[in-house]
Amino acid sequence: MIWRGVIDRYKKYLPVTEATLVVTLHEGNTPLIYSDVLSRLLSAAVYLKYEGMNPTGSFKDRGMTLAVSKALEAHSKMVICASTGNTSASAAAYAAKAGIKSVVLIPKGAVALGKLSQALIHNAQVVSIDGNFDQALQLAKEIAEKWPVTLVNSLNPFRLEGQKTGAFEICDQLDGRAPDFHAIPVGNAGNISAYWKGYKEYFKNKKIYSKPVMLGFQAQGAAPIVKKRIILNPKTVATAIKIGNPASWRMAEEARDESGGLIGAVTDKEILEAYKLLASREGIFVEPASAASVAGILKLGRKRYFQNRRSRKKKIIVCILTGHGLKDPDSALREIKNPQAVPARLDAILAAVKI
Repeated sequence: MIWRGVIDRYKKYLPVTEATLVVTLHEGNTPLIYSDVLSRLLSAAVYLKYEGMNPTGSFKDRGMTLAVSKALEAHSKMVICASTGNTSASAAAYAAKAGIKSVVLIPKGAVALGKLSQALIHNAQVVSIDGNFDQALQLAKEIAEKWPVTLVNSLNPFRLEGQKTGAFEICDQLDGRAPDFHAIPVGNAGNISAYWKGYKEYFKNKKIYSKPVMLGFQAQGAAPIVKKRIILNPKTVATAIKIGNPASWRMAEEARDESGGLIGAVTDKEILEAYKLLASREGIFVEPASAASVAGILKLGRKRYFQNRRSRKKKIIVCILTGHGLKDPDSALREIKNPQAVPARLDAILAAVKI
């Protein structure tokens, strides 16, 4: 059977009707990869939900297919968003597919080249502002309130409705059970909220018989939920979660509290160590923000957090890897050595690779 996207697969759980003009790039159906390395380190069954395999390379596509479909249903001719990169790429691609205009507000100098190039090639009108993401979002909200433009940031409820399908997929891929722990990066905090919504709906519909403990991780320099205050000048190498005032702050805290979980912080050093571990040991290339979930469970593992929770011997942990590494190639290049140049001779090559 051909996969036709998350709306087609999960329409009974989504706010769509016969009047909804579905705009899809066949998003979703991303792999759930068993991690041998992390499973050994944590004495658990650790799976990696690789959302970088979505059409534009991030989890944003799950929500954008629904947000743009509903915008088209409402006869909107333009969508707008503020973005640190992934939302802009997704909004631009789905707007292009829908045949409507997209406008993107980005913080000047704060968007990785891979993401910016996506928005531009999809013909979005990109406006760079002298300010941070939170200021860009406020401006996008004002424009959407005063003009006939649809805001497609996670404040748009259809975004979270689409993103919750990730939880459905995980349970389906685990043969009808939920993980014991669900680890996820937290930036604007919509994704942790959406996943928790998905797990609760599957539980209510008796598709699963337990719900996971939700574990969210912010970057230490951009951790407003952890520090319980707005961060006016967030700083982190993980640009996708470089947000000082999350739009879904309250809902993220509800997901944490209702599930008995936590939202913690990881340092840039911990993020980059996890980033390199995934690439070098698991063959999975993610953008730095994605590695926050892995950095987080490793940090908790050192504190024996998982051994102290629940009685099941072999716990299942799922980490969400939110975006592909090609979104931010500069980060990879900063973390590796330049290729060695040698003469074009067999002996020189053999000496270099130490055969």
